[in-house]
Amino acid sequence: MTAQPKNRKIAAILAIASAAAPVSGFHKFYVGQPLWGTVYVLLSITPIPRVASMIEAAWYLFQDGDEFNRRFNAGVDSSPVSSIDPTKVGAIADALRQLDQLRTDGLISEYEFEQKRRQLLDQIS
Repeated sequence: MTAQPKNRKIAAILAIASAAAPVSGFHKFYVGQPLWGTVYVLLSITPIPRVASMIEAAWYLFQDGDEFNRRFNAGVDSSPVSSIDPTKVGAIADALRQLDQLRTDGLISEYEFEQKRRQLLDQIS
């Protein structure tokens, strides 16, 4: 089961609900911050989490969608696999073949090969 990307409008609605409900912190659990959600629940007898929830609701609504995704959808892959440029993959594959040939010829060490291979593979994503 894969994680679903978080929606900032749903997060804002949950934050508003947290401000109005007797127990606060729903939005924190939704965006993947269970520790903060627990703190909000424990502090629900005070007005602090309600005020914080309203501020966060406004923050969720007015921040850029990309910023929200960076903060709360970092571990979720919502992009299709086809977003990888095939020409870039081909160029990196050629570079890996040349690098392997250098290693086979003894011109670079196994360590140097592995370091450069990792650098090349990191360029794909």
